[in-house]
Amino acid sequence: MHKFLLLCTFLVTLPGLYLKLTGLHASPPLEAVVFGFAILGAAFLLSWAAEVAQMDISQALAVAILALIAVLPEYAVDLYFAWAAAKQPEYGAYATANMTGANRLLVGFGWALVVWVFSLKFRRREINLEPSHRVEITFLGVATLYAFFLPFKEALSLMDTAIFLVIFGVYAWRIAQAEIHEPELVGPARLIGSLPPSYRRLSAALLFFFSGAVIFLVAEPFAEALVHSGKTLGIDEFLLVQWLAPLASEAPELIVAILWTLRGDAAAGLGALLSSKVNQWTLLIGTIPLVYSISLGQVGALALDLRQRHELLLTSAQSLFALAVLVNLSLSLWESLALFGLFIVQLFIPDIRMEVSFIYIVLALILIIFKRSQVLSTIRGGFGQKAVGGGH
Repeated sequence: MHKFLLLCTFLVTLPGLYLKLTGLHASPPLEAVVFGFAILGAAFLLSWAAEVAQMDISQALAVAILALIAVLPEYAVDLYFAWAAAKQPEYGAYATANMTGANRLLVGFGWALVVWVFSLKFRRREINLEPSHRVEITFLGVATLYAFFLPFKEALSLMDTAIFLVIFGVYAWRIAQAEIHEPELVGPARLIGSLPPSYRRLSAALLFFFSGAVIFLVAEPFAEALVHSGKTLGIDEFLLVQWLAPLASEAPELIVAILWTLRGDAAAGLGALLSSKVNQWTLLIGTIPLVYSISLGQVGALALDLRQRHELLLTSAQSLFALAVLVNLSLSLWESLALFGLFIVQLFIPDIRMEVSFIYIVLALILIIFKRSQVLSTIRGGFGQKAVGGGH
């Protein structure tokens, strides 16, 4: 079964590669589907290779490399939009759309989905995280607090890049000090991981190379196909970029998290999605003005219009609420329903971003006051001090 799944995933990438390498064209919606499936297949291959690679590289190197891999599919699409914005300023909005969509989808749908599966499978209404996850929660908090300044700026600048990359760097250093655990592989990753060491390493390297090449080659046509599909179908291009692109790139992480949950390790599934959120809210957003400046050929700042600033405010507010929920290292069924409900409301009624942002912030402040003892404990644990008080 695992061999069949690996083969099917590989085959899914081939039509997109064929269109790109031959230069053939189809209708924009069809191209969006074909290239989207290529991104999806490559993202799965990349995630399996990343899991297997943890068996063979040092912990510190794994932290740096795997964190980059986790955001590579989103990064590739964002990189293209940020790069193109130097010549076509309207593409800057698409870079923001993809980044904010990926972040909100991961929290509003992904986190909630893990809790629902856990509840249905094991009849339990709460997932409890290990104290080591205070590191992710703390640094997500630091990034979120800084992100609240972005909606009040007129552009994303290299100063923002520097701050987000410093936050990510310190975070990576902190988690590199964590206790080493042998990775528990699932699906095709388990099949590859069971090979003799030399074949395992070669297989992982080939998967890295192939999936990376697919993502690099089809990111541009996929992004363009989304934009042109919106114009062809009369759908807001911003919304297509914001939600369809992240759906393709986030699917492997969500499925792996669900597989862990079905096997009884819901904490590992939720913890993986929490780590991905930290990576996306630091490394991903931090690269946007950097890539834009490189494309521009000089130091530049990516302009933010009112809609983009509202999106950034909503994403920051959602992050704050998610932090307030997780500060006691647990996520309950009712809390997951709140995350999903507010996500769905703003997804289907985009015009109420500001109202939903306000609700997120008010609920977050109420929870922070209610859980204030756990907040201090989490901060101490996140920065490496001995945590006192708190609890689940």
